[in-house]
Amino acid sequence: MLGASKKAREWRNMADKQKMLYVVTSGPDRAEQLYAPFVLAQTAVAMGMEATVYFVIKGVMAVKKGEADKIKMGSFPRLSEVMQGAIKAGVKVMVCEQSCGLLGIPKGSFEEWAKIVGAATLNDLTLDADGVLCF
Repeated sequence: MLGASKKAREWRNMADKQKMLYVVTSGPDRAEQLYAPFVLAQTAVAMGMEATVYFVIKGVMAVKKGEADKIKMGSFPRLSEVMQGAIKAGVKVMVCEQSCGLLGIPKGSFEEWAKIVGAATLNDLTLDADGVLCF
């Protein structure tokens, strides 16, 4: 059985990479919801997948410059450190432009590694993903 699983993974590596999408609607007021997408996305990259974290609605607040430095839960490092580790591993981070407008947040307010994208991007990412998780 293990050999079959290994062969399946090798075959998948030859084909397109699997893609995971993590959609974050929770803001800093629900900090426990902000750690999981980055931990899971970094794990997905380590497993050979592509991973994208997409922030929408109140979730965009967590990607404002300096905001993640203020968030720390339990024995975990600050959220900013977890985010940086995921980004260094290759996780892509996107912020919904329409949510920025809805909340009155100027585009230049976000971390430099966060890409501002339109709502159609979320639809495209969802259709293209092998798995989607929401937080």
